[in-house]
This record gives sequence, C-alpha cells and structure tokens, in this order.
Amino acid sequence: MKTQTTIFASILLVLIALLAGAFLWDKLPQQMASHWDVNDQVNGTMPRLWGVLLMPLISIGLLALFIAIPTIDPLKENIADFKPSFNIFIFLMIAFFLYVHALTLAWNLGIMKSGMGMMITPAIGLLFIAVSRMVSVAKRNYFIGIRTPWTLASDEVWDKTHALGGKLFAVAGVITLLGVFAPTVAYPLLIISVLGATVITTVYSYVIFQKIAK
Repeated sequence: MKTQTTIFASILLVLIALLAGAFLWDKLPQQMASHWDVNDQVNGTMPRLWGVLLMPLISIGLLALFIAIPTIDPLKENIADFKPSFNIFIFLMIAFFLYVHALTLAWNLGIMKSGMGMMITPAIGLLFIAVSRMVSVAKRNYFIGIRTPWTLASDEVWDKTHALGGKLFAVAGVITLLGVFAPTVAYPLLIISVLGATVITTVYSYVIFQKIAK
C-alpha cells in the first residue's frame, strides 16, 4: 500500500465519520455512552460534542504521527524496506478506531442494546493478525516493532526476535478471535496472549543477544 493511498483512504474514513456525526447530531443524547465494562454495562459517558469528535480527532492525530515517524527515525532507510506493510497497519489502525466510533454512535442511537464487547473483540483479533504481518517483516528502527536493548543493538537479534514475534502475535490474534465464542473470558484471553507474546519475545531477544555475544 502506497503512502499517498494510505493518507487518502484514512482521511476519507475520518470525513465519513465526521459527516455521520453531523448528520446524526440531533438524534444523539446530550451525554453519550463512551465506555463499557466486560458485561456490556455503560460505566462512562461524555458530552455529545466529544462523543462525535473524539475518535475522528484521535485518528487524525495517529495518522499524522505515523506519517511523521519514517521521516524522523535515524534508521529511516530500514523503515522504507517494510513501508507497504507499515502503511497497511496505519490504515487498519485508523479503521479500527473509526469502527469503534461507529459502534458508539449505534449504541447511543439505540440501534445496539448489547454486544459491544462481542463486536469489538473480533476487530482486535484481526488487528493483531495485521500487526503480526508487519512485525514479521519489520527492520531495525527506533519506533516500530519489538524494541528492546538487545534488538536495537543487533540486526540479527532484531530479525530473529521479530520472526518469532510475528508468529506469536498471529497466535494472539487467533486466540482473541476465538474469544467471540467465549465472551466471559474474551478479555482475559486477550490480555494473557498479548502479555505472553511480549514477555516471550523480550526474553528471547536477550537470550539470542547473549549467544551472539559469546
């Protein structure tokens, strides 16, 4: 995916979200539900203005940050090697935030009465699978990927750690997707799988670095 395509597609999604908020403005409550617990009970609200604008603004901020990263990283030439995968990740991340925004609007319009967690869980799983693809091809840099002192010190450690990390995050994504069939344990499964992947790759990077150092 080219950078220009990523920017255009992401901005288009944000504009659609803003137009939807403007069109539905009068139908939305003054205080919008904005946060839910694991039992789909609303435990947080915000004024309508922020309910309509927050996610689109966050999306624009993330887009600007992600586009800036390849220009300020000292190892920017390495990012160029996996830029297509990074661009796909950027678009999917923006799409995820605006998907959550769409679900929030639907809830506050009364279209959804339950199932917020069930709707978000598979999207998180798919996002992790997308992350796994980017991680598996990422080259050494200071912003993107599994950045430990040992991966940043060695291309070999970086490559081996990310090869493993890509597989582990793909597994985490699949486990998260399976949480749809077991809603009561979906979030614990998500947290355990992500923490597990993080701990394993961190320890692995240290072990590989020590082997190379010898």
